[in-house]
Amino acid sequence: MHVDAARKYRPFPPIPLPDRQWPARVLTQAPYWCSVDLRDGNQALIEPMGTDRKRRMFETLVQLGFKEIEVGFPAASQTDFDFVRYLVDQRLIPDEVSIQVLTQAREPLIRRSFEALHGVKKAVVHLYNSTSPIQREVVFGLDKAGIIEIAVAGARLMREIAADYPDTDWTFEYSPESFSATELDFALEVCEAVVAVWQPTPAHRVILNLPATVEMATPNVHADQIEWFCRHLGCRDSVLISVHPHNDRGTAVAAAELALLAGADRVEGTLFGNGERTGNVDIVTLALNLFTQGIDPGLDLSDINAVVRAAEYCNQLPVHPRHPYAGELVFTAFSGSHQDA
Repeated sequence: MHVDAARKYRPFPPIPLPDRQWPARVLTQAPYWCSVDLRDGNQALIEPMGTDRKRRMFETLVQLGFKEIEVGFPAASQTDFDFVRYLVDQRLIPDEVSIQVLTQAREPLIRRSFEALHGVKKAVVHLYNSTSPIQREVVFGLDKAGIIEIAVAGARLMREIAADYPDTDWTFEYSPESFSATELDFALEVCEAVVAVWQPTPAHRVILNLPATVEMATPNVHADQIEWFCRHLGCRDSVLISVHPHNDRGTAVAAAELALLAGADRVEGTLFGNGERTGNVDIVTLALNLFTQGIDPGLDLSDINAVVRAAEYCNQLPVHPRHPYAGELVFTAFSGSHQDA
């Protein structure tokens, strides 16, 4: 590659955090897990799942021990709406499991999302809007105040609608889309504006999800972003900090692990890393990495081959033979130096 070709790229700016604490920390417990296989994973498939494959994936995730499962984007398609209704109407959701749905911060989409969830026992409604400079300027043509107003209006409407369904245990989640490309002080400002509307308490927390919508920097930079955010956020004890790493640079697992050291409480990802472009963070690898360090991941991966078969059937994609822990060549060595050592 010609040396001049690299000059068109600028390095990601470092985070001013000279007293960062995460490098000295050690992981001691598993995070809260949320599978997004049925939404982020499904929308990335060449042939999205039908009802049978979606049900197989949902049942697999329940068997593994997931307590939060994002099951679709019901306002985006009739197919997703119908599957959410199918789960609710057929009583397929265990009492301890919260299903999660994604919605943009637009009134018709928010109302449609709550319509899909009517009658569910527990649910997470996940609100998002774009916050990065390029999205503000090119997509929305709005300044920062305009972007905050979109988020606040969506948060306010969610709270109003949820009050009409008191029999459901609601959890609210907000994502500043493209957090990884958003100025930290503005990401904090918009998130705190949403939290001010929702008024969480330590007994009933909200989720702030900080997605690396596109992975743009090394994992240590991502950890700095998360620690900076956690340290500056008010009412931290009333908020669960979630991360949603993508794998564009091939370091989503490392980014998630360092984010947990930096203060994150929750991880959204998929089985074996299926997802947009180069994939979401792989929860199987994350969980088994914890397991090999003596930490109970809270997921039952004892029959890893069955999980591989289910994922390959549902996604119609193979798990790579050299995938960590699960690949069919994991326990195979061809080199003589290893065979005869």
